[in-house]
This record gives sequence, structure tokens and C-alpha cells, in this order.
Amino acid sequence: MFRHTKMLQFEAKPERPDPVYAHKLQELIGGAYGEMTVTMQYLFQGWNCRIEGKYKDLIMDTATEEIGHVEMLATMVARLLEGAPATETARAVQDPVMAAVIGGMDPQQAIVAGGGALPADSNGTPWNGKYIVASGNLLADFRANAAAEAQGRLQTARLYNMTDDPGVKEMLKFNLARDTVHQKQWLRAIEELQADGLETDVAPSALFDEENQEHNHTIWHLSDGPDGNKGGWSTGEDRLDYLMDPKPLGGPGTAPKPDPALYGTYSATQDTVGVVKGKAQEVKNKLS
Repeated sequence: MFRHTKMLQFEAKPERPDPVYAHKLQELIGGAYGEMTVTMQYLFQGWNCRIEGKYKDLIMDTATEEIGHVEMLATMVARLLEGAPATETARAVQDPVMAAVIGGMDPQQAIVAGGGALPADSNGTPWNGKYIVASGNLLADFRANAAAEAQGRLQTARLYNMTDDPGVKEMLKFNLARDTVHQKQWLRAIEELQADGLETDVAPSALFDEENQEHNHTIWHLSDGPDGNKGGWSTGEDRLDYLMDPKPLGGPGTAPKPDPALYGTYSATQDTVGVVKGKAQEVKNKLS
């Protein structure tokens, strides 16, 4: 059951209007790591959770809180837009919409939302359901949740330093704190999944005997950087072996001859030459 009141979870009242900052704040609403994303991510994770009890309850409690965060931010955006563009940004030019563009405000907040928040990011890109992760595997999902909260807190911290409005800062201090505790809770929940014997370090905890045993403990040195093998992952009892001169294991990545009806560019002669060169390189790799 969802519990929601007419009261904001935390106050969202700026000291003064600021349409430019309202534009920036959209990122925390409809960005890839905004509150709409974590709201829908947690809701679908909860609905997809197959275990009744503590894990599902934690997910749904957090999902419901995130709905309140969207409400707080939407309220803050509406209050930051108070008087704009008709009053605040019209000082730049006579036409209010042009004033909004020149002044750095999102004109769609006025034209589409009537002076309110949008389900979009700070560039006006609409929020996308593809942002969410809800796989049904709690280990994979909780790791995604911790990462989403980390990215959200990072963006909130950056926005905190982009304003000097005391009211905005107070709300963002609350948001920062909630992003802190949400990171902690998902990390603790990951530990508990393992303590309960539901998952191991690797998700999913299956098919370990089926996977290629030769390649489940190696890191391939494939960049110009020389220091990848100097990390702790390459030492100790559970070290990962660093292959400093790995060789390709497959043949040439040649696509088949195209269907003539699809009009793909093709030359049988040039294709044959390329295949011969590729096979020669493959033999050379095997001999070296």
C-alpha cells in the first residue's frame, strides 16, 4: 500500500525566482539518474521481486519516497519559475519567449508546462523508461541502485554549488542526505543477500561450471596504458591474471555476402582478397 499525504517530504521554497536554475534543476527530475528514474526503477524492481518480506518492502518503501522527491523538485521548479518568463526574463528582450531562451530558461517550461516542471532533463530531452534497471535479480538490481544513487548524489552536489539561494540549498541538503542513506542501504542489502545465501559475488550465481574456465580469471591488456596490472586485482590468492600480450581467438569478422535485394555495397573480387589476407593473419597469430 502506498502512503502519501498532501505535505511535501521536505520544504521546497526558494528565496527568490530563478528561471535559469529551474532549467538546471530539471536534470534531477527527468535525467538518466534523476528522481523519475529511481522512482520507476524501484517500483518495477518491487513489482518484479519474487520474495515477499524484507527485500521487497525495502524496495517499495524507497520507491514511494522517491515519488515524494519528484514532487519536491517539481514544486521547487514551479516556485523558481514564478513570474517567468513574463516578468523575470522579459527584462532581457521584449518578447517573453525570446527572453527565456536568451536568459537560459527552458521555454518549454512556460510553453508546454505553463510555468512548471517537465518530465525531462536539463536539455529538455524527455525522460525515457530505458533508463531503468529492473531485472528480477536482486544482486544485479541493488548494484545498479547503488550506482544510480551515487550518480544522483554527484549531480545534486554539483547543483548545490551552482546556487546561492538559501531555500534551494536547504532542500538540496536534504536530498544529499537521502542519497547518502540510499547508497548505504543498497550496499548493506547486497551484503545481506550474500549472508542469506541468495547470491554470491557474481550475478547470477549460476553456470560457473559451464563457463569457459580458461577465460574466467584473466584481464586482457588491450589499451596503451601500461599500469593496469599494478592494481590489487592482480595480486593475492584470488588475483586476476593480466595478459599483457593477448592474441585474438577468432577469425576475421567478415559479414556474409549481402542479399542483392538490400543493395549493400559489395565486390566479390575485393571480398576474396580481404578474406585471403584475413586467413593469412589468422595463421600468423596461431604460429606466434
